[in-house]
Amino acid sequence: MRTAFINELIVQARQHPEIFLIVGDLGFSVIEPFASEFPDRFLNAGIAEQNMTGVAAGLASEGYHVFTYSIANFPTLRCLEQIRNDICYHNLPVTVVAVGGGLAYGNLGYSHHAVQDIAILRTMPNLTLLAPGDPGETKECVSWLSINPRPSYLRIGKAGEKSLHEVRGIDGIPLLVRPGTTDIALVSTGGILDETLAAADILSKDGLMAPVYSMPWLKPLSPSSLSILAPYRALVAVEEHVPQGGLAGALRENLPHSVPIHSISVSESISSMVGSQSFLRNESGITSNHIESVFRHALIQWRSFQLPTP
Repeated sequence: MRTAFINELIVQARQHPEIFLIVGDLGFSVIEPFASEFPDRFLNAGIAEQNMTGVAAGLASEGYHVFTYSIANFPTLRCLEQIRNDICYHNLPVTVVAVGGGLAYGNLGYSHHAVQDIAILRTMPNLTLLAPGDPGETKECVSWLSINPRPSYLRIGKAGEKSLHEVRGIDGIPLLVRPGTTDIALVSTGGILDETLAAADILSKDGLMAPVYSMPWLKPLSPSSLSILAPYRALVAVEEHVPQGGLAGALRENLPHSVPIHSISVSESISSMVGSQSFLRNESGITSNHIESVFRHALIQWRSFQLPTP
């Protein structure tokens, strides 16, 4: 996703001379094309993310749309005060880009996990929060943000993610990635979309055609923006994030209470673990097999509820 991000940012920077990129001493082999083409709109702030965010706010107050870029938790949790007071409070056009959202940097330990970021940043005023599920969604998110500069957070994967579906624009409504026929749907946000689609593939072998939705847009949300999900009897929410305050929480806040939300998310137990993203996903149960199992259980629950009383 980071390659899709920088490629689209270059395209947009050619059209929008106010776009400025600041990095926290990383992104090498990725950000060079932007730095080479726009040397006067690029800055390496060094390993000083709080200062990077303050500088971004200053540039934004002078008319730039600034994108800050660093490893998931560093431009978010470390810079929370600057995001809250410098960017959101003043309603400035700064897009905080977190590369490696979720467990992508799992080999570096818990200090590099970004699994509370969505919950925390959803509470920030004026902030738009986007978490694309694949490179195509990433491209559309960057395009939208470039046309609509504002306080914003873009949570992307690390590298190597496959393009999973065709997407044309984003507008705050969940994206139907795969149509289905069951009364229960799978809904995911961010880079866990691949496992969600793999679970749907497993279910389809038994004739269970589960609808799959991707939700790159997580804030702002409203009941009307989620109306496409309201008719389902239940939803299985899949996210590479703790269960509190993320996708499942957003769905519960904006959908009727008659729509149960089954949450598949990151377990607190992995906070003491070091390992690859796939290993930590497996330890948390956010794998295709577990998603498929939870879906079947939710379907059995619904069908049992529908049975007439003898």
